[in-house]
Amino acid sequence: MPFIDRDFINDLPNRVDIVGLINKRVALKKAGKDYKACCPFHEEKTPSFTVVPTKQIYHCFGCGESGGIIDFVMKYDHLAFVEAIETVAGESGISVIYDQTAKPVDMRFKRYNKLMEELSSFYQDQLKKSAAKKKVVDYAKKRGISGSIAKRFELGFAPPGWTNLFDSYKNSEESIQDLLSMGMIVPKKDKKDDYYDRFRDRLMFPIHNTKGSVIGFGGRVLSSKDNPKYLNSPETPLFSKSKELYGLYHCRKYSRKIDAIIVVEGYMDVIALHQQGITNVVATLGTATTSSHLQILSRTAETIVFCFDGDKAGRDAAWKALKTSLPAITSGLVIKFLLLPEGEDPDTLINSESAKAFNKRVEEAQTLSSFLFEHIKTEVPFNTIEGKTLFLEKSSALVNLVSYPIYRQQLIEGIAQTIGQNIT
Repeated sequence: MPFIDRDFINDLPNRVDIVGLINKRVALKKAGKDYKACCPFHEEKTPSFTVVPTKQIYHCFGCGESGGIIDFVMKYDHLAFVEAIETVAGESGISVIYDQTAKPVDMRFKRYNKLMEELSSFYQDQLKKSAAKKKVVDYAKKRGISGSIAKRFELGFAPPGWTNLFDSYKNSEESIQDLLSMGMIVPKKDKKDDYYDRFRDRLMFPIHNTKGSVIGFGGRVLSSKDNPKYLNSPETPLFSKSKELYGLYHCRKYSRKIDAIIVVEGYMDVIALHQQGITNVVATLGTATTSSHLQILSRTAETIVFCFDGDKAGRDAAWKALKTSLPAITSGLVIKFLLLPEGEDPDTLINSESAKAFNKRVEEAQTLSSFLFEHIKTEVPFNTIEGKTLFLEKSSALVNLVSYPIYRQQLIEGIAQTIGQNIT
């Protein structure tokens, strides 16, 4: 995709109505030449958030948050810089100007985006009209998925049969090639130019990017005999598992203020928490947490809580997330870990407890440093000199991954306290 023209970026704030754009998000009241409101970025009773239209800036005298309209939309809407530029321009009726010297937009991407939206509608339609819909409807009811939540996440149904999707597009060679590029059909090994649907007889979860566009799918089997239990879209020009988080679009859309973001393991965990009013939640897509995920998460919230099952697989996933997190830690970023009771996952736990009880678990989640030291202690005979030596070696190697000097020093002091001696 081409870069946005630099002159356009510099000029955009002068062409938009900062008061009108902020007022769409925060109720402003006129105060002389300026406008005031209670700050959306911290709790307060007396308005200290001020918008100065003559200078095209905002400033909060309570928390110190300040900037222009792009800064505001980035922080309030939880968007990256380019997304904020496009949002501000779009809401102001201004067409974005791109750098004409950059590579032209590949028209295939427009076709891919249109196709994925069509497929999402196809699966949603099948959930309503398919003759085989009863089992998926029964499954959704059993899992406590309401109609409103199903609509929020655009859940659908891939009916049984090998070529339902392929048959709908088989008369267009271009569409067949696009379906292949998106991983929605698979070539048959024994027949040239013949294909079958990747997703069959599954509850379908569209995967959205941060703009809300469908870029891939996940599908859950409806029979215990079928494998794998969950199937994701393969890597495509639109979709990369290592860079996407399920539910991030919905988290940003339905959570007005995101102090902490919860990272869970699966689609149903995200949906179950939304069902109970907990919307600050995302899931990785069948892959371990990556550095790209950490960058996205740290832009969204100041606290990241990894919430995994308490079994061995869950603890292993949490440990991998910890090791990935260490180089990403910066000033102001807090990372915690919540390992659930054995045999429980967020889906089952939220339905047996209240949302309040689950939120309390999140608030009391274990700090990264505590989880780090606790985990290594279980790997060594800690009550011996040799065990403490191993503990020191293992923990020091991980602490050296931390680039944030203040936190690294605090972890070194934490190691010393844990083994009960000074480290020189």
